[in-house]
Amino acid sequence: MPKSTFQDSGVNCIHYGHIYTRYGVSTSHAATCVDRVYATTLTKVNPGDLVVANTSENLEDVGTAVAWLGNEHAVTGGHATVIRSNQNSKYLSHYFRTPSFFNDKRRHAFGTKVIELSAKNLARIPIPLPPIEVQNEIVRILDAFTELEAELEAELEAELEAELEARKLQFTYYRNTLILQNATH
Repeated sequence: MPKSTFQDSGVNCIHYGHIYTRYGVSTSHAATCVDRVYATTLTKVNPGDLVVANTSENLEDVGTAVAWLGNEHAVTGGHATVIRSNQNSKYLSHYFRTPSFFNDKRRHAFGTKVIELSAKNLARIPIPLPPIEVQNEIVRILDAFTELEAELEAELEAELEAELEARKLQFTYYRNTLILQNATH
């Protein structure tokens, strides 16, 4: 799926590289689209599916997953695996970010310049699956923490922005005062 096929409208397209650079645990809006004709040649992603990056330049990013929560199907290319299950895809996406999963993928990933975690090797990694009700509750709690974190970051950013503005005003005042005082002498 070359970047030259990307466009602003059309069928939502989840590029494997965007999974670890542009998305969090889940998304309902793809970072890019492809035209409908080209989309028919790609792998279909249904709402609720998990899309896993099979390729990366480093071990940290390979195996990163995003839950597709869009209202319509999306597509993905050859460097991603689509996991379709009756499990909570956000739970799975969270699990794919745990130290336990990282240790397992380290044993199954291969390559030096380009790291691969093939679908076949990905299937060898055990994933603990509590009952769906427990998965849903875990996701609810983690979503609440994520929302709280976002609120705190926004508050901190606003405070830092206000502090920066105050420092700029202070700088301008002192610059003007010092220059004007020295200009009259």
